[in-house]
Amino acid sequence: MSSLTYDLTLAGLSVGSAAALTGIGLIVTYRATGVLNFAHGAIAMVCAYVLRQCVVEWGWPLWAGAAVTLLLLAPALGVVLERFVFRPLSVLGGDPAQTLVASIGVFVLLVGGAALLWGQGARDDAPELVPADPWGQLGVVLVLAAGVGAVVRWTRFGRELRAVVDDRGLAVLGGIDADRVAAAGWAFGSFTAGLTGVLLAPYVRLDPYGLPLLVMEVVAVAVAARMRSLPVAVLVALTIGVAQSQLTRLHPSGRAEPLLQAVGANLFVVALLITALALPRIGTRDALPRPATARVPTPTGAWIVAAVLFLLPLGFAGSDLHTSVQVPALGVVLLSLVVVTGRGGQISLGQAAYAGLGALFTALLTAGRFPGLPQLPELAALATAVVLVAPLGLLTGWPAITRQGLALALATFAIGVGVSRFVFAQPYATSGLSLDRPAGFEGDRAYYVLELALLTLALLTTHALRRGRTGRALAALRDHESGASAAGVQVPSLKLLAFVAGAALAALGGGMLGMGLRAFDPTAYDPVRGLLWFAAVVVLGADSTLGALTAAALLVGLDAGARGGVAAALIGVLAVLVGRFPGGPYEALRGLRPRRRARLTAKGIEARSRLHALFPAATASTPTTVLGGAEPMAPHRTDPDGPGLTPPRRRRPPAPQAADDAPPPPLLTTHNLHARYDGFTALDGVDLTVPPGRITAIIGPNGAGKSTLFHCLAGTLRPSQGQVRYGTRDITHLSPHTRTRLGIARTFQQLAVFPTLTVAENIQVGAEQGHIKDPTAVHRALKLLHLTGPLANAPAADLPTGTLRRVELARALAGTPSVLLLDEPAAGLDTAEVAALARVLKALAADGTALLVVEHDLDLVADLADVVHVMTAGRIIASGPPAHVLDTLDARETAV
Repeated sequence: MSSLTYDLTLAGLSVGSAAALTGIGLIVTYRATGVLNFAHGAIAMVCAYVLRQCVVEWGWPLWAGAAVTLLLLAPALGVVLERFVFRPLSVLGGDPAQTLVASIGVFVLLVGGAALLWGQGARDDAPELVPADPWGQLGVVLVLAAGVGAVVRWTRFGRELRAVVDDRGLAVLGGIDADRVAAAGWAFGSFTAGLTGVLLAPYVRLDPYGLPLLVMEVVAVAVAARMRSLPVAVLVALTIGVAQSQLTRLHPSGRAEPLLQAVGANLFVVALLITALALPRIGTRDALPRPATARVPTPTGAWIVAAVLFLLPLGFAGSDLHTSVQVPALGVVLLSLVVVTGRGGQISLGQAAYAGLGALFTALLTAGRFPGLPQLPELAALATAVVLVAPLGLLTGWPAITRQGLALALATFAIGVGVSRFVFAQPYATSGLSLDRPAGFEGDRAYYVLELALLTLALLTTHALRRGRTGRALAALRDHESGASAAGVQVPSLKLLAFVAGAALAALGGGMLGMGLRAFDPTAYDPVRGLLWFAAVVVLGADSTLGALTAAALLVGLDAGARGGVAAALIGVLAVLVGRFPGGPYEALRGLRPRRRARLTAKGIEARSRLHALFPAATASTPTTVLGGAEPMAPHRTDPDGPGLTPPRRRRPPAPQAADDAPPPPLLTTHNLHARYDGFTALDGVDLTVPPGRITAIIGPNGAGKSTLFHCLAGTLRPSQGQVRYGTRDITHLSPHTRTRLGIARTFQQLAVFPTLTVAENIQVGAEQGHIKDPTAVHRALKLLHLTGPLANAPAADLPTGTLRRVELARALAGTPSVLLLDEPAAGLDTAEVAALARVLKALAADGTALLVVEHDLDLVADLADVVHVMTAGRIIASGPPAHVLDTLDARETAV
């Protein structure tokens, strides 16, 4: 027994050493560049193939092939990726989400390129660089870890690396060459990837898909180390490796035996699931790229062309038609990503799992092997499979509530890998399964007609989720999650809806794909396919249904008409360029076309000259209205029947009505509010009253606690102690969207508008999500802020800051709030715009709205506020009328 334990421990150390190498490389790259390199496994695979090519195919000595592969190719590949893929992204704005998509693109590109060069078959003759004895591999790992730790801790380069990690911009200002640090990080990360690949290749299947996925499964060791600690990563890798090896001696019995054996053989996948779901803070800032421009409408002619192209296969025969039947099915799968990623803005790398479950459940139902359900005909089985898989979308939807960006990508990827390893790869679930086509649709042509009908149904479903109230809410969620919540959008519920709908569409497409192939093929739904599908949808326009159909045709057509891997290579090339055209190729081409400028005709010029001659003063003082420009706001008129502006009707405050001779009750109050951040006290017993019909201002130096107090009032931060009350109701623990629907609206210091929606649609979101039934609420908000006319239908993405401030304020007012929280509303406005804003805010207060303003512009505060509170060190130290408080502050500064 002791001998068996020793042997299993040695085998586990060998596996753990390879996993530790992966963790070291991922951590070094992440610390130097902020990128979780999803292409790490693909680089390992390419290096393994190159070493095999040098030694087996060309007959080089092993040492020469290893030197070229590990000391030249691998570091050079990392430097090339940093210089030509990730550095340009940093220069263009440094959006972490784009680097995430680009790294997936590099993964897809390398996998596709390897399939083109070396074929898709597995190789079992990879040369063995280090003997099977694990001590050699373990020694390499320990030396590398110790060396990297020493460099980071005691050398100048290590200090520069830590500085770049802490604050890249500040490090550059301090004279550090951040590009050199990033290049060195990528070179070392690629070297460790290559070393991992050549060490693993002799003992696992060497193919373009299996080895990259195997390497990425062990990303858990880097996540467990919080992408920082090399010793933790090495210890976790070795522990999991030994534990997985020791579990092979267990032979459980009973019905749970296959599942327990699968868990024991895939302990790294279990660790990936646990770490991805238990550590949500990793990369939470890396959200999906948000559209900066309005969505480009698809030309009508493009849909006509698409319809003709999808009908053309009805004239095909033989193998051509057999290939074509895969296109509509894959199109339905990719439409699920349009809903989840394109419209909802959520990263989902696990859609292949739902597609595979749709095919698997359909096969089980038609065979009568699904527990608790009878044998069903094919179409009924497909419909039932969709219904069964849809709720499973909560597997990825639930993590999305608290995660975004890299954390969500890891969670969805982990779930996809888990389903693949524990369901699709297990004989107990898939053995002996076959799929047939529905009765009457056995032939390729008849089945293709059925697919077109189901594709049309999927398109209508997608269209419904991209239009109307739900579509606007999803677009708001994608464009600005915090702004959507502040507008009243139920963000958690909407995320769940997107993932459930996406799972249903993916299941429908997966079942169609299985029927088309007449078999359940687990490899058609492996996690690598999920990465490829995600990249294809993103680069061809994530919010474009036509882009999804184009991606399906490319993925099927290119690989069928050429060597496998062409489609993946093409998608990979486009994905690494995602920073240049995040909205898709069509938008990029549209942006290259010169815009036609409107010009006056000869009669127009003559008419303008006459106007100048007849009314010189009027024409000189009247500004020209330009679409997207800031229009002057008219003075407020209190006559509701007059032609002036009328503030939106307020919600009734929840507090009971006071007697006529009593002052109005306080509408929003805080009591003994405390908040702490990592031991720092941001709020220290704050009591605040925001009464109706008055403007309350908060001023103070940076770090005084103003923003923390504002977030506690808005619901984006929960205090550690104290209460926030709205009338008589305790709202301390209510979510932001619930507070909005009660009548507490807010604006943001950094603009929170939805650029892919028009001005009117932005404001309509505020009215719809606030459950305002008054059909004139949107029009009144537009009129109050002078956003009517052509400006109402202009995309928000094309407007200047001053106009966008008005759009954001109008959206808040469309919900007819009783309390309005304004976070530096004058930021980015010129003098005329600030004066106009002050007029509107005074009119709102005169109508009874309670306003709280956090503002640095003391002139605006003096002109606007009824009461001013001064904060410092988390406390309110002075309160009163603006003149008294500001004069007191001036006297103190003079005395100092």
